[in-house]
Amino acid sequence: MTRPLVVPTRAALAETLAGRPAGRRAVVMTMGALHEGHLELVRAARAQADEVVVTIFVNPLQFGPGEDLDAYPRRLEVDVDILTGEGVDVVFAPSVEDMYPGGEPLVRVASGRLGTLLEGRTRPGHFDGVLTVVLRLLNLVRPDVAVFGEKDAQQLLLVRRMVADLAVPVVVHGVPIVRDTDGLALSSRNAYLSADERRRALVLPGALRAGTDAAAQGGTPDDVRAAALGKFAGSPDVVLDYVALVDPSTVEDVPVTYAGPALLLVAAWSGSTRLIDNTAVELSPRGTVPAQRPPGPGGSQ
Repeated sequence: MTRPLVVPTRAALAETLAGRPAGRRAVVMTMGALHEGHLELVRAARAQADEVVVTIFVNPLQFGPGEDLDAYPRRLEVDVDILTGEGVDVVFAPSVEDMYPGGEPLVRVASGRLGTLLEGRTRPGHFDGVLTVVLRLLNLVRPDVAVFGEKDAQQLLLVRRMVADLAVPVVVHGVPIVRDTDGLALSSRNAYLSADERRRALVLPGALRAGTDAAAQGGTPDDVRAAALGKFAGSPDVVLDYVALVDPSTVEDVPVTYAGPALLLVAAWSGSTRLIDNTAVELSPRGTVPAQRPPGPGGSQ
């Protein structure tokens, strides 16, 4: 099986990419600790490009005070082993000093009002850090396609808006959530969970199912939110951050009279680990039951 070429610096990346045959290039940006969800992103990238670059970089700009920057798993050799045989051509794994040689950048991408909602409310400045590193990596890799997971729904929306608003010449492709056999969305942070904390965390996908069921029965936005919240009421050991039912294009709460596609999102702590999840729902006009439709962005698998 072919092992990807690992390059540790921006200069080595530029030299490596300049020496490769011309073709359509895709990038998958990660912070490492790879799992099957990341491999689905890689496979989607390979399906759309002649060359796949995976970046592995734990970006300090997107971690706030008290978050798990120091504890975040770093296991480059294991990650490269996981990528071997998956059609990855290059792994770009820079140090913080190489990515930000002058220290933390003085000029950053501002995520605007979208970056202050939901995840941005709990993690102030998080999306400014995400967009700054995403734009920097896009400039370094120069891909035709950038592949992101739909589990981080708000991040995906913001990346798409940044690319559109700043005229970045790249196609942003979203890949549906990958779930474990118990329904928990795959995440690098799942490794922090004890067996009991993982069992408790299943309330997140359970809440999404309850909300989806309420929508399928013709429930209003309030009914959908109440159904999802009800699951957390029975799980006192899980600390809820938010349940939100939003417009997928704005992450603004949908009004009580809303009908059409929406995104149901949850965030909560199981033990000391914060988890997020989401699913697409279809809200019908009052008094009707929505027709079945294929899962959309953030849809459960």
